[in-house]
Amino acid sequence: MIGKAHVLLAACALALALPANAQTGYTPPRTPDGKPDLQGTWTNSSITTLERTNASLPLLLNEEQVKRMESTRSQQAAADAAPTATQDAPPAGRDPGGYNAFWLDRGMHVGVVKGQPRSSWIIEPANGKMPVSDEGRKRISAILAKRGEEGPEGMNPADRCLIGSRGSGGPPMLNNIYNNTYQIVQTPTHVMIDVEMMHDARIIRMEQDHKPEAVKQWLGDSVGRWEGDTLVVVTRGWNRWHGDYEPVFLSEKATVTERFTRTAADEITYEFAIDDPGFYSQPWKGEMVFTPSNGEVYEFACHEGNYALHNILQGARIREARRD
Repeated sequence: MIGKAHVLLAACALALALPANAQTGYTPPRTPDGKPDLQGTWTNSSITTLERTNASLPLLLNEEQVKRMESTRSQQAAADAAPTATQDAPPAGRDPGGYNAFWLDRGMHVGVVKGQPRSSWIIEPANGKMPVSDEGRKRISAILAKRGEEGPEGMNPADRCLIGSRGSGGPPMLNNIYNNTYQIVQTPTHVMIDVEMMHDARIIRMEQDHKPEAVKQWLGDSVGRWEGDTLVVVTRGWNRWHGDYEPVFLSEKATVTERFTRTAADEITYEFAIDDPGFYSQPWKGEMVFTPSNGEVYEFACHEGNYALHNILQGARIREARRD
């Protein structure tokens, strides 16, 4: 028979082996190798966005501000989901508009990080805006000026189905208008994050050195390590097609540091810091929350062999032939 002293010692040893999260007192589940278990399907769908769109709002919202923002989103969704009246249909040959609410997943609630409703994911600078430098603006203007060129080089990489749009693949990983689901899979040597948008797969190599500077990758070269119960991921070395794509532009000098912490059974707190003198006047930071997804990760079957790119190029050649 095991004595009470032995049971007490075993309980103490378990408590030491599984420290509670410093932010919340929550003790996360563990993988077989003893690391916090981040695995599962998660979503960052939210009304809150990277930058603060309303300059009059503070970072931390009060109850009335949250209620107003969520009510507005509900009204927008209801109006967009309503049947289109015949008399409101656009004339033949005119743009019929984009997706209606049925196809979107823009989120119905304000993001709550560390118990605080947020007006933006950016927490530094205090204005909730990316601190783009004068040189960064010039570089961005030159990048966007090329978007009007004919041919595949004039299209942004998301339109070419090469990476997720609106920064959903990251880093940093941002909420999109749809496809906000992520699946995390862990092994002792790697962490994989499958991004529903464009079906990007981030491969994070644990406790390894970064690849040589000459090696440039889609989504960058991500290397991870554990600091207590927090997964820290440092990423460098972006393919220029990716680095030169909005909303977060990243130069050859950029380093993005992410921190993933399981702060509750239904929550991962995600923090990111961008240090990039190539585009920004100072380092800047943000944080958001991932919550469990109510659905699976579906295949986003966009690919750079689809009819759109072929038809665009074919149309351009036909127009050129007519000019001749």
